Amino acid sequence: MFERKPVFPNVIEVNHQLGHMIGCNVYIVFDDFEWIMIDVGYEETVDELFELVRQLDLPFSKCKTIIATHADVDHIQGLARAKQVLRTSVTAHRLAVEPLRTGDPVKTFASIENLSMPPVEVDHLIDDGDQIQVGGLSLDVWLTPGHTDSQLSFRMGNLLFSGDNIYRDGCVGAIDAHHGSDLVAFINSLQRIKDSDVEWLLPSHGPIFRKNDMLIDNTIKRLRGYLQMADFGACAINWPLLDEFEKELASYTGPISVSVENRR
Repeated sequence: MFERKPVFPNVIEVNHQLGHMIGCNVYIVFDDFEWIMIDVGYEETVDELFELVRQLDLPFSKCKTIIATHADVDHIQGLARAKQVLRTSVTAHRLAVEPLRTGDPVKTFASIENLSMPPVEVDHLIDDGDQIQVGGLSLDVWLTPGHTDSQLSFRMGNLLFSGDNIYRDGCVGAIDAHHGSDLVAFINSLQRIKDSDVEWLLPSHGPIFRKNDMLIDNTIKRLRGYLQMADFGACAINWPLLDEFEKELASYTGPISVSVENRR
């Protein structure tokens, strides 16, 4: 058996427990023998994950559910197999149901990573304001869309399992309209996290870190700049250059005067 190395009381993060990275951050929240898993990672790593669970003396039969924070392949490619082996349920937001059920290669980013996406049925729906019980512990469900429309976060005391909302370096989860990203929603979700009195953010990638309001403010400022940048395509709310162009066209009276320097 392995000695449990919780990152906080009742919380194990798989990469920390193993001492090396096997993919996205996978969190196990336990109380006595009952436990849940938040995300599961890639299919190729689930055997290592199962063996770790055994060595931590967490009975498969006591896994209450596996929660998909959202429907991205790097978080849930192994979900169908984990559900089968652990004989447990899958819990997610309603907007994650269809991409998970169909294994949608675009919405799950599987096509971008050139990966298969095994379909899986969602058994339990959760939404903002719901609670998840694990033994005597309670996790409050937050819907924090932006990276995807189904992105969930979970508050437990002064901890927030914050998904792909923000990382320790101020970066955020990928922004892509085909993926269900929404810049305005993203900014609102970050503002909600900043305004909360949580103390620690447990993200889906990278190190756990103490909530830093200045870091979040800087990230919000950067994302607000994206709102009017063509770089972000359908995620931008407008492109001021086109408004300028329309005005120039309305006042256009003849050939554009261009001074060309003779470089010969």
